[in-house]
Amino acid sequence: MVKILLPDILVNVAKLPAKAFNVEGQTVSEALTQLCREYEVLKEHLFHENERLKDHFLLTVGGELVNVDTPLNDDSRLEILLATSGGLDTPGESLSKNEFERYARHITLPEVGRQGQQWLKASRVLIIGTGGLGSPAALYLAAAGIGTLGLVDFDVVEISNLQRQVVHGVRTVGVSKVESARRRLLDINENLRVETHEVALTADNALELISDYDIVIDGSDNFATRYLVNDACVMLCKPLVYGAIYQFDGQASVLNHDSGPCYRCLFPQHPPPSLSPNCSAGGVIGVLPGMIGMIQATEAVKLLLGLGQSLSGRLLRYNALSMEFGEVRFGKRQDCPVCSANPTITELTQEANSCVSESSANPSLPSKAYVLPLDFEGLMAKDGEDIQIIDVREPNELEICKLDSSLNIPLDELEARYHELESSKALYILCLSGARAERAAQQLMQKGRDKVFVIQGGLKRWARDVDPTMPMY
Repeated sequence: MVKILLPDILVNVAKLPAKAFNVEGQTVSEALTQLCREYEVLKEHLFHENERLKDHFLLTVGGELVNVDTPLNDDSRLEILLATSGGLDTPGESLSKNEFERYARHITLPEVGRQGQQWLKASRVLIIGTGGLGSPAALYLAAAGIGTLGLVDFDVVEISNLQRQVVHGVRTVGVSKVESARRRLLDINENLRVETHEVALTADNALELISDYDIVIDGSDNFATRYLVNDACVMLCKPLVYGAIYQFDGQASVLNHDSGPCYRCLFPQHPPPSLSPNCSAGGVIGVLPGMIGMIQATEAVKLLLGLGQSLSGRLLRYNALSMEFGEVRFGKRQDCPVCSANPTITELTQEANSCVSESSANPSLPSKAYVLPLDFEGLMAKDGEDIQIIDVREPNELEICKLDSSLNIPLDELEARYHELESSKALYILCLSGARAERAAQQLMQKGRDKVFVIQGGLKRWARDVDPTMPMY
């Protein structure tokens, strides 16, 4: 394979996904022809109508000037150089007086200048999720002067979000997250264009949504979406800025950039559900997503401006408790199913979500195994002595709310503590919203217990239908 490197300004003007490409070709001409077949927009910039290379480009291999007939080896590195005037010719839209004043601290940076600020204004960034990670990333990208921000989220703002999702506020509780974020971002920068997509990202809409943007920032909170976003970005040749948080730990990287590795190269498979708790169960310190989200925003700006060294091929690790950063280097997997030379994943598919989700859209038990909170309240009053309530949440979750008469046995301890279940009583299983309770009930039924029931909707529905004073998270 021949590696071709393009000048940054050509990459930006042609809106290419990277500045380095691997192509087949025995000569310079064959390599350039192959690249133009993959990216037709390049042909009009590189060649005249008679197929002759335009004279303001130079071709070099190993630091030596070459011509289009020069033969190439498999490891050749062909660089295209563009004559530079040193002037301030800039792409995209011009800057207004207000924008010159607003972005003065950017424009006076030699590495950015007026040209760089106009590139930012012409850029389009898509943020998947407007929660903990998407919030700080969106705030800082809006302030930095990104021209268009796309926001993808189907959720609404809840009071428990405000501890970390700083783009939202008290006034927008109950409002859709994309609308709440849109209002806040326009308050920061009235020149910003905000495109809201109030949908769940799926295999049916991911390619269409992502194709219209230059860079994607992953602020999702489940593995199914992470793999979906990654695969779509690989197929569309879009750089992906990755971030993840859990409790006091964070990660960040840049994926699918300059022929670099993708998410499946880093994590070929997601962990099992027992090792995949969500933030509701495991918690997260509120300032952590701010740190990781700002790193994601920084990487996005660097990619758009072609500055510095990106996190491509590097997994940045951060521990808030020790205030330490670490780094793990990784490369492309030769057997990667999506970004290798012979991919096995060529179409998007919707993977099952492996996280311990707090929603149970598809009941997995017979209908008679479910009891509504209001009905259960009546059962407790009538047959309380014949009932044992098992709360399968983590102990830290009980700090917020619990039923006084329940026994706490976390889901992953159920097998070891089976002896604590009273054989003569009917078991009613409870968690936050129902998913963990269903899995616990399945385990107990497989052991032969016949009087096992799930309190449908969990404590969330209990708080809604029985005790509205119960705090919720």
